[in-house]
Amino acid sequence: MERSIFAALIGGLLGITTIGGLAFVGLTPGSPAAPLSRPEGEWRLLDPIIYENISVFPVVSSYSQDTSPFLTLEEGLATGDVAVREQGSESMVRGRDGRPVYIPQSGTGASVNQLVLINRSKRPLLLLAGELVSGGKQDRVIGKDRIVPVGAPPLPLDVFCVEHGRWTGSAQFAAANTIVHPSVRESAAVDQAQTKVWDSVRNGTNLKARAAAPPPKIAQPNIQSAIAGNGRTEAYEKIYESRAVGVSIDDFVGEVQRRFVSATAGLKGERVVGVVVAYGGDVAWSDIFASADLFDHYWRKLLRSYAVEALTRPTYRQAASRDNASEFLRRLNGRETQETEPGVYRWREIKEGQLAQIELDALQPRPMTLHRLLLHRTS
Repeated sequence: MERSIFAALIGGLLGITTIGGLAFVGLTPGSPAAPLSRPEGEWRLLDPIIYENISVFPVVSSYSQDTSPFLTLEEGLATGDVAVREQGSESMVRGRDGRPVYIPQSGTGASVNQLVLINRSKRPLLLLAGELVSGGKQDRVIGKDRIVPVGAPPLPLDVFCVEHGRWTGSAQFAAANTIVHPSVRESAAVDQAQTKVWDSVRNGTNLKARAAAPPPKIAQPNIQSAIAGNGRTEAYEKIYESRAVGVSIDDFVGEVQRRFVSATAGLKGERVVGVVVAYGGDVAWSDIFASADLFDHYWRKLLRSYAVEALTRPTYRQAASRDNASEFLRRLNGRETQETEPGVYRWREIKEGQLAQIELDALQPRPMTLHRLLLHRTS
């Protein structure tokens, strides 16, 4: 028995070695115990899929957590299990049957940067920073990863507006099936600043172009013309329309997806759980999930967002190496911030220089890191 316990302890220690030390979930002194994540040492980085100025490195694993207990925002809004309303224009309470009851409020106005959400499903709701919620008086983007538990009271939800002008519309909200592109996600999730979100929408990318840089496929004037082409509304989703920006984003996405499928089709005993993304020679972004199923759910939306970012950046043809991507994935050693809802989730952010790492840990029904975001800050 003693030998078995000793072997298990040694095995656990060996399991935390991985790409750049990625597996070790660090804690600051006095912080609550970390959740036991999957053996992240089993992550493996594949050679990049390269097209134009984007390189996508698949992250694969032979191990996958069971993420089926979690409901996504897209699923919840589509089925009616999740309801969203403007905060301030009406209040929302949970009825005896779990259904939302709306109570009009007088004397107060709707808030730009806050919505109210209720989860009436039988599953905890997963929200990702960067998910677009369309409708209401303005389209909004989720500002922070979090989990909304089953049976929770209506939740005041911090959001950022991606439309600068419209302040009319119905009370109904829907999933836009869109994740905003990385520069906008950075401004919302890391900078947490409304003015920076608007700037990122207008400019397309936060990256400051170097002298004599090759021009992007989608230039700032094209973006500003597209989003301003809807009356008084600067409509974010216009950026995704080929006719509006003069470039076929669908063709770009289709070619990257074709190469991605070809590169990952021969995997045996492994599945893709995330990606590392580089633009030109610069490794810039990574989204990694607790399961391949969760990655598959978000992948198409994420790929479209990465493509928009690529098309708004200079068209450098050099490509980052797998060593560059592996080094990018190392665990950061910097200032850490944590937020916790006991028994539900833990959110933590680590900043080191121009790098930022954000992790969302589920604490129930079993501890796991649901989503890990790593980015090279451009603002």
